[in-house]
This record gives sequence, structure tokens and C-alpha cells, in this order.
Amino acid sequence: MGDYYFRTSDLSVGYNGKALIHDIEINIRAGEILTLIGPNGSGKSTILKSITKHLAVIKGDSFIADASINAMTYKELSRRLAVVLTERIKGELLTCWDVVATGRYPYTNTLGLLGQEDKEKVRLAMERVHAADLAERDFSAISDGQRQRVLLARAICQEPEIIVLDEPTSFLDIRHKLQLLSILRSMAKEKGITVIMSLHEIDLAQKISDKIMCVSGEVISNFGTPEEIFREEIINELYGISEGSFNIAFGSVELPPPAGEPDTFVISGCGSGISVFRRLQKEDTPFYAGVLAENDVDFQVAKVLAAEVVTEKPFEPIGEEAAARARALIDRCSRVIYAPFPLGTGSARIVGLIEAAREAGKLEETDKVFETK
Repeated sequence: MGDYYFRTSDLSVGYNGKALIHDIEINIRAGEILTLIGPNGSGKSTILKSITKHLAVIKGDSFIADASINAMTYKELSRRLAVVLTERIKGELLTCWDVVATGRYPYTNTLGLLGQEDKEKVRLAMERVHAADLAERDFSAISDGQRQRVLLARAICQEPEIIVLDEPTSFLDIRHKLQLLSILRSMAKEKGITVIMSLHEIDLAQKISDKIMCVSGEVISNFGTPEEIFREEIINELYGISEGSFNIAFGSVELPPPAGEPDTFVISGCGSGISVFRRLQKEDTPFYAGVLAENDVDFQVAKVLAAEVVTEKPFEPIGEEAAARARALIDRCSRVIYAPFPLGTGSARIVGLIEAAREAGKLEETDKVFETK
């Protein structure tokens, strides 16, 4: 249908003949990355297992270049689609090289013997995921993170048109998470391989994906580009976030602001206040912040952590109205924290706030505020 390389039609998935998720419509082009996000138990794995024939679909079908997956034999499908699922495979008495080599079996003869070209592809796949040093290791004795890389190598040497991964970053440290996602991105963009996966880390999903599918309940709640999906109201509703919020600018979840009447005012800008805001939040200290331009990076964090943020329009000098509001809040506080930042020609009123706080004996600079006690 059109330019879409992988698509589903009227797909319903579930277990034992009972549909759990209805009307799944996926449309992605070759070389795109689709990521499924949603709470635990929402059905992401069920969808992935269904489109890879690990589970029988309840209704509908999936298509690769308009070829029905339902109609494909498992060998036909394995030449076009590779899978990395979370289930542990039995690897007793198998080396990591043996496990990766199974990715070449769809291309071998009836005896399953690997030729020299197959062996070379196994070697290259293990190098690609930085697992060459694991080749002779017992697969059952390696760590979860190493196992994930070996299984990705198996999928790569299968030379698929589509690779499907269920939570591939779950057991990886941050370095290997970024490494793995970089490999997937280059496979997609340089080799035109279509990637369909689920991720828990929505900040990474936002950065790597071309399309996002929100899985929650009996239907797909949202499907679109990251720009369309990563909105505070959509993410908060998807995950049922009631305490805290999703920070669109930073692609991260922020904890709820401290409760109570603030006795602290923070003067900052150009990112200098972010660590201060989060430190006060950790200490459960409510605070005011300002005066911040609405396009200042500090504003993106202050607006969800501060009791009130005094703002000014972008690219405008600090006006008298904003300065007066900041002075009124400072008068309520016994403490003003100044996180130094570059002050331009439009910052005269900020300088006035700083000097007034200093004269009142309220001013503390950040290098003296959070000294180790």
C-alpha cells in the first residue's frame, strides 16, 4: 500500500483466541525505526510476538512489501525478518559464536552446514556489536548485557530486511545502551533495514525513533512522529503520571515540586539554575524562580519544579512588571540564591534584584549554598 514497507491491516492480538488489543494499524517505510512505548503489561511484547509469528494473531495480518506474513513459511519469514526477544534461549554447551551462527541457518542447506562466507558474516556481526571477544565463551555463563549483544549479532548476521527487538536495552548500562541504539540507527539509515522495537526508556525512544506507537489498554492510543507523540499531556496520560510530569524539552520525567510556602528565591539563567532547582527539589525545599525568558533553558525545568516562575517574553529586556513581581516574591523570602550567568544589556533589572538581595543580607551564591556538610 503506497510507500509503506511494513504495515498491518485490521490486526488484533492476544492469547488463547481472546483479543487483548484491537485495531492495530502500523504503517512504516523501509529504513524507519518504530518504537512501541507504554506501561509494563500494556501489550507491547504481545504485538511484537504476533507480527513475528511467535503468537498466532487473533484477526488481521501484517505485510512486508505487501507480502502476507500469515502466508509465509517460517523459513521464508526468517530470511526477511530477524527477532531479538527477551526470553532466554537455551544455550547450554553452546559458545557465543554458535549462538550467533544460528542466524545463518535460513541460508544453509538441509544439513545446516555453514560455508566460509557464512562464518565470515558471523565474525563481522560479532565485531559490529563489540562482542568478538566473547566468541569462545559459554553463552549460558555470560552476563545479561553480553547476552543481549550476542543475540543482536545473531540477528545482524541473518541479514534481515526487518529486525524486531523486545526491550533490547533492558540489561545494558548507559554506554552499551547508546552503543546498541547507534548500531540500530546506522543499520536503518545506511542499510535500509526497518527496525521495530519496544523501549522502556522514553527519552531514548524520543531521540532515535522515526515513528512512535503508544500501547495502553485495548487499543493503540497514539501513533505518529516523536514530535507528534512527545507532548506532556499524551505521555502523562499514557503512563498515568499524576505525581510529577514529563519534561518535553529534556525528554525526561520530573519529580513533583516540593510542597509548602517558599522561603527561597532563585535568580539564574542560561542553564545555570537547573542543578540548583533539582537540588532544592531533592531537599524538599519549595522555591520561586525568575526572572526567566520563556525560551531560557532554565525555564523548562523551573516551570515544573518551582512554586512560581516570574517570566519575560523571549528576546525582550526585563520589564518593570516582571521585576516588580520578582521583588515582591523576594521580599517574602529570607534567602535568595544567585546562580551566576552572563548578564547582557537587557539585564539591568536583574542586576538590581541581585544588589537589593545583597544589601538585605539575603544573597547566597551557588558555590556557597550546597557545601558538603
